[in-house]
Amino acid sequence: MNILRGVLSQIIIIPATVVLIVPMMLTALIKLLVPNRRFRRFGTRIVIGIAEIWAWLVVRTFRLVLQTRYEVSGDLDVDRQHSYMLICNHQSWVDIPVLIEVFDGRAPFYRFFLKQELIWLPLLGMAFWALEYPFMKRYSKAEIRKNPEKQGRDLEATKIACERMRGLPATIINYPEGTRFTWAKHEKQDSPFTNLLRPRAGGISFVLSAMNDQLDGLIDVTIRYPGGKPGFWQFLSNRVPRVQVHVRKLPIPTEMTQGDYQNDPEFRARFQQWVNQLWEEKDQRLEKMKD
Repeated sequence: MNILRGVLSQIIIIPATVVLIVPMMLTALIKLLVPNRRFRRFGTRIVIGIAEIWAWLVVRTFRLVLQTRYEVSGDLDVDRQHSYMLICNHQSWVDIPVLIEVFDGRAPFYRFFLKQELIWLPLLGMAFWALEYPFMKRYSKAEIRKNPEKQGRDLEATKIACERMRGLPATIINYPEGTRFTWAKHEKQDSPFTNLLRPRAGGISFVLSAMNDQLDGLIDVTIRYPGGKPGFWQFLSNRVPRVQVHVRKLPIPTEMTQGDYQNDPEFRARFQQWVNQLWEEKDQRLEKMKD
């Protein structure tokens, strides 16, 4: 039965994705060809509307087919007319459908900062492009030393993406760990946290700096899988019985939006200290959720 549930989920979601990707791509291409700003903004709303229909369908499919129980606690006082920065610990691809489930109909549509490699995902890569998700390319320290101009490219991509989002309510999602949690990565980093990798503060700072007058709060989400970190097929085949989710909404300190993270060492140290404090609280929350 679990295998049948997984197959049924895909039978519904994959054709729906194929059908909805066509008008989404057509709208995105017309936006490229028509230079009028108001028309492009209208086109963006159409693309987002199509994506919201897809998210609604995915949530209803999972609720119909799967038996996963979501145990949500905390503050869900958000609305679709405001913009938010959402940070979350990252354990699995399942984190994304969990966030879609929890905030379905509550928060404005999601914007992710994605690894550049994800643009090649079948169907989804085209959808990410149409939705104007910023694709970030990571450079090693050796690459940056060899080509210093590469250091600011992620910042520039962030600024462009934030400028396009102005005037459109959005939930900007960031995984500060930068990668999915594994114990091997935890050991390699010598992470000071019991259940988390070290957070990267730069991406959060860039968004807060670019959109400080647009954001209405910080949504801090903590996800835990009591049965262990699941794979995506494990989730689709109904083998994730419970998911624990804690949500808290926080004000964004004004002083954290008014600084130059890249060039001001003192501001960078203060900002990292603030993010590390959030991560320490998240680590303690995960310990409590175990009980």
